[in-house]
Amino acid sequence: MERRTDLALEAAEQNPELESLSEKDIRQERWRQEDAAVTRIQVLSAQGAQALGKPQGTYVTVEVPPLTDREDRLEDLSQVIGEQLRALLPRDGTVLVVGLGNEAITPDALGPKAAKMVLATRHIQGEFARAAGLEDLRPTVVMIPGVLGHTGVESGEMAQGIAAVVHPRAVIAIDALAARSLSRLGCTVQLCDTGISPGAGVGNNRKQLNTASLGVPVIAVGVPTVVDAATLAAELTGDEDAQQAVSPRGENMIVTPREIDLMILRAAKLVAMAVNAALQPGYSPLELVTAAQ
Repeated sequence: MERRTDLALEAAEQNPELESLSEKDIRQERWRQEDAAVTRIQVLSAQGAQALGKPQGTYVTVEVPPLTDREDRLEDLSQVIGEQLRALLPRDGTVLVVGLGNEAITPDALGPKAAKMVLATRHIQGEFARAAGLEDLRPTVVMIPGVLGHTGVESGEMAQGIAAVVHPRAVIAIDALAARSLSRLGCTVQLCDTGISPGAGVGNNRKQLNTASLGVPVIAVGVPTVVDAATLAAELTGDEDAQQAVSPRGENMIVTPREIDLMILRAAKLVAMAVNAALQPGYSPLELVTAAQ
């Protein structure tokens, strides 16, 4: 059984075929920075993409201490993540930040909660910006599209509409992810430049947000908050056929930890500070989060 995951790092770990590929197909590097372990996977060929099961592009995974245990290190960790995010973005120009997900469902609330803490700055310009000493702020637009069932409009369609008006140089899409392993929940942040399919983490794929649909680079930022039941059963029992144990009633179940409320609050704050750090490097990420709220 192939264990379901949105994380490129986990997909690489569960695929021994990658060892037979060359650096022309997939390139990996790993290092430590602050309290974080950073892994960059570059998928460079169609063969590498097929082996990994991910589109060609760059995937950066930042593993941090459990967010439910430590809050005092969030700002330092956000600088580490922000540095990696900045490297995936164009050097200048307006950036559109999209908070995907359903705020009414806690494991899916990462995107909206994080977006609310990203400082929107596109309207701060002209004489006001000069008088306030804020001329160096990068123009940033923030939108929270909600979900199709509430609005009748796809998140991707809303993003296309806003992009047609503000003409961003890039889009940052924030969303919750699904992991293979319980140990990844709430302590892993993935960045990638291949875009995102809203709802993919819970098997509800919607219109994709990527370069093809929006016409500009789309950087996806996510934190795994759930594991599907079949994958969890296989991990806990060590039996690759454990999917049968949860079928048929539990086959589509999604499992999340009991401390999910705290996990989402801190993960949203960490991601928001990382986005602020990437877009406004001359300012304190914590102060920008406070200002945005």
